[in-house]
Amino acid sequence: MAELFAYTDGACSGNPGPGGWGALLQAREGDSVVKQRELSGGEAATTNNRMELLAAINALESLSRPSEITVVTDSAYVKNGVTGWIHGWKKNGWKTAAKKPVKNVELWQRLDAAQARHKVTWTWVKGHAGHPENERADELARAGMAPYKR
Repeated sequence: MAELFAYTDGACSGNPGPGGWGALLQAREGDSVVKQRELSGGEAATTNNRMELLAAINALESLSRPSEITVVTDSAYVKNGVTGWIHGWKKNGWKTAAKKPVKNVELWQRLDAAQARHKVTWTWVKGHAGHPENERADELARAGMAPYKR
């Protein structure tokens, strides 16, 4: 059976500024890619963190049925948030340990709901380090941002 991977990335020109997100979804059997899909989008005024979150959200929401998937991100914010911080935020009514509202709360809630349908393994990779799938996700994010750049 094929293993499913989503390589996700966000980009922003200025922070805030125009931004884009990209996701490369691959079904693999061993070292062979048997199916691949690319997703991207963007917004006129956003932040890098929002785009990183939207890349992961859109990758998971694009799956038509519950799946076992590895999400590969170069965002420590997304990886640490979804595997660690989110548990405390939920327990604290979506407040941080300092009792402040969680930034990007609506996106964290959407990501939480999206991942609940699946068995997700979260993996972090160093960005812009020559990882081919991460580089492609970055290209998709930049393409998603392009219509919003002046």
